[in-house]
Amino acid sequence: MDTTTLAAFLAVDLLLVFTPGADWAYAISAGLRERAVVPAVTGLIAGHAAYALVAVAGLAVIVASSPAALTALTVAGAGYLLWLGWGVLRQPAVPAAAGESTDASRMQVMLKGAGISGLNPKALLLYFSLFPQFIDTAGGWPVAAQTGLLSTMHLTACAVVYLAVGVLARTALSTRPSAARAVTRISGAMMVAIGAFLLVERLAG
Repeated sequence: MDTTTLAAFLAVDLLLVFTPGADWAYAISAGLRERAVVPAVTGLIAGHAAYALVAVAGLAVIVASSPAALTALTVAGAGYLLWLGWGVLRQPAVPAAAGESTDASRMQVMLKGAGISGLNPKALLLYFSLFPQFIDTAGGWPVAAQTGLLSTMHLTACAVVYLAVGVLARTALSTRPSAARAVTRISGAMMVAIGAFLLVERLAG
C-alpha cells in the first residue's frame, strides 16, 4: 500500500475516532473511577479488534451484503446503548473516593467496554463501508494484509484517543463531583439518543 492511501485513510479514520459517541462516553465515565481507564480502554479496543479479525477473515463482505445480518447487529447495538445509557442516567459516575479500590470490578469494566465497542454501529460503518474504499484488490498486497494494516492503524488511533479522553476526564473532573455528574448524565443521554436514533432509523427503513 502506498503512503498516500495510508495518509488518506488515517485522516478519515481520525475524524471518526474524534467524533464523540458511545466509546467517548464510556471512556469519560471510566475516567472518574480510580484505575478504571486502562481496563475500560482495553475493553473498547478488544471490541474493535474483534471487528478487525472479522474484516481480515473477509467475513465483513458477507455481513455487509446481508441486510438481515446488518439489521440484527445494528438493533442489538442500539438496544445495548439504550440499556447502558439508562443505567448511567440512573446512577451517574462520580470521582472515586481516595483509597477506594476498584480491583474487583476491573474485569467487569473491561467486558462492558468490549460490549460497547463490539456492538457500536460506528464500528460497523468503519469496517463494512470505509475499509473497502482504501483496499486495492489489484495491488501487490493481499487483501487480508491490507485490511490488517488498516485495522492496526485504527486500533492504535482508538487507544491513544480514548486513553487521552479518560485521563483528561479524570484530571479535569476528579475534584468536581457536581461537574462529573453532569458530564456523565450528558454521556448517558448521548447513549440513549444514539441508540434510539439507530433503532428508529433501522426499523423504519
